[in-house]
Amino acid sequence: MVYFLDASHFVYGGVIGVLWCALRMFIPTGSGRQRLNVLGAIGYRTGRFVAEVNSTSINKETVCALLRKVAKLHRKPITVVLDNARYQKNAVVRELAQTLGIELLYLPAYSPNLNLIERLWKFVKAKALAARLLPDFAAFQQSIEDTLNQIETTYSPQIESLITRNFQMFSDTQLSA
Repeated sequence: MVYFLDASHFVYGGVIGVLWCALRMFIPTGSGRQRLNVLGAIGYRTGRFVAEVNSTSINKETVCALLRKVAKLHRKPITVVLDNARYQKNAVVRELAQTLGIELLYLPAYSPNLNLIERLWKFVKAKALAARLLPDFAAFQQSIEDTLNQIETTYSPQIESLITRNFQMFSDTQLSA
């Protein structure tokens, strides 16, 4: 079983939906920085989605909680593909993964396109936020959580088409001047 794991940080505030307009408009936003942190893992073949959501921060405890959730879902060998974030490479996380029988496969630095869950985050932003202003942080959070809760049901066909091995391979590259 292979899972792709990464965090997404959704920031509440005004998002530019249209870049040019004839009449200058100002979008009211909340003061300060409010964000919803989602640490998620999606199964490669199954589309199974597991997440830890909070409004504080993602850290080693959050990663450990998510790894425990993934381990409860499957008895067979599990590989989790993740990037090189400090909280994911922590010794506590590595020890827990070894205890749970989870292999951690770290992607090369600066290669977010290899982590398939990045496609899911783009999809969630499009469905939950879609360049619209939500009245407050509670509505913002509810919109994102509703979308996350429908990943395995309503949006399953769309997610299945996103989480595929669509990588462009270059075998004999020819450089043109």
